[in-house]
Amino acid sequence: MKKIIFKLSTLLSILFIITSLFIRCSNDDTTTEEEGDVTDDDDTEAVIDDTDFVATDWTEATHSKDADPDFDEVFDDTAVKRIDLVISEDNWAVMLANMTELYGTFGSRGNGGFSDEDPVFVPSSVFYNGIEWYKVGVRFKGNSSLSSAWRAGILKLSFKLDFDEFEDDYPQIDNQRFYGFKKLSLKNNYDDKSMLREKVAADIFKNAGLAMSHTSFYTVYVDHGDGPIYFGLYTLVEEVDDTVIDTQFSSDDGNLYKPDGDAASFASGTFDEDEYVKKTNEDEADFSDVESLLSIINDGTRTTDPATWRANLETVFDTDVFLKYLAINTVIQNWDTYGRMTHNYFLYNNPDTSKLTWIPWDNNESLQTGKQGGSLSLDFSDLSKTQWPIIGNMYEDDVYKAKYDAYVQEVVDGVFNVSTIQSTYATYSALIESYATSEISGYTFLNSSSDFQAAINTLNSHVSSRATAVSNYLD
Repeated sequence: MKKIIFKLSTLLSILFIITSLFIRCSNDDTTTEEEGDVTDDDDTEAVIDDTDFVATDWTEATHSKDADPDFDEVFDDTAVKRIDLVISEDNWAVMLANMTELYGTFGSRGNGGFSDEDPVFVPSSVFYNGIEWYKVGVRFKGNSSLSSAWRAGILKLSFKLDFDEFEDDYPQIDNQRFYGFKKLSLKNNYDDKSMLREKVAADIFKNAGLAMSHTSFYTVYVDHGDGPIYFGLYTLVEEVDDTVIDTQFSSDDGNLYKPDGDAASFASGTFDEDEYVKKTNEDEADFSDVESLLSIINDGTRTTDPATWRANLETVFDTDVFLKYLAINTVIQNWDTYGRMTHNYFLYNNPDTSKLTWIPWDNNESLQTGKQGGSLSLDFSDLSKTQWPIIGNMYEDDVYKAKYDAYVQEVVDGVFNVSTIQSTYATYSALIESYATSEISGYTFLNSSSDFQAAINTLNSHVSSRATAVSNYLD
């Protein structure tokens, strides 16, 4: 058990004054007392206390590992639900000090950057419908979205919840679950003034029959010592390495990877076990499945004997799933994804087929033309095929190109049909508008309430433009 003793009453007051003055001088986005005291304390381990509590709200259906995941309760598409995070003042100080170490001074746009290290977990209480979940592991999550929001002085940060993270310190919460879920993400809808992109993109992939996280809308309140503060509208996202592989495949025993780094491109010569981050079977040093995929996708038989190349590829990779994903992802547009960025997908070795299966992830930058070079063209004319060989080499194969083209037509006829998606935008925007625009403060990415409707209008125009783009491409 780790214990850290903080003497904060005087120290935090002094640090708050110094930090506030610094931020006011260096940035127009001033923080408020509600936004918390950002400290430079080097000690960023969670405070472990109150170990003799009694979990009085615990029931099998709500807290037990024995309960099946209750998707209807947790992921309700027809409601905006509320979740409260109660974090002690000391542990809130730990979280902010840790963020300062990782990303620089809060609100200082010119400092900091990305970090390879995850923010620190602290124990907190989670309340939902008047029920408490105890000593839940809570940390900030994200990479560019986390860094950018932090340095802009916006405390609407994404959270990761792990309901039994601290079970070794608190035996009362052994195998604690939230209606059958061990881990969940609360995504802050960074840089999305509609607050719909993460949700709608997930719906599109899921409705097309791909393995995909469930999502839903939640308002998040955080009490870090002075009562609950409204942090805004979030999108709750099911974790792939928790219930997605457990419920959408026949078994969760296969290798699950979350590639990140050069090796995630699968370009020739990039193989690196450290960059094929394992989320299951972590103690097994078997990376032969991803190594085989990298070798085959770049093999010279692709041009000398295409039939053999396809046969070999299909022994290790679910090509149909990938081509369907690729068609959807390219039609809806998504720039922060494979083909532009070396992250934001999972590969799962499906025990039923012994093939690596593509699972999309992190779609808040979809449904738009995009940044940093923009989303890929439908014909991939702007793709470096040697850098991104899973797309480039498959698209250059006549058989796979024909399948991709068929899926592109299927997407605009079905899951991304103009009238269907515009109706979805209307339904969801009506559902969330009052929550999205109720407070324009340090916990939102909106500059004014009118930003929200303008963003919805942009989404409606976008889906129409994509139908035209597909028609032009296929013609």
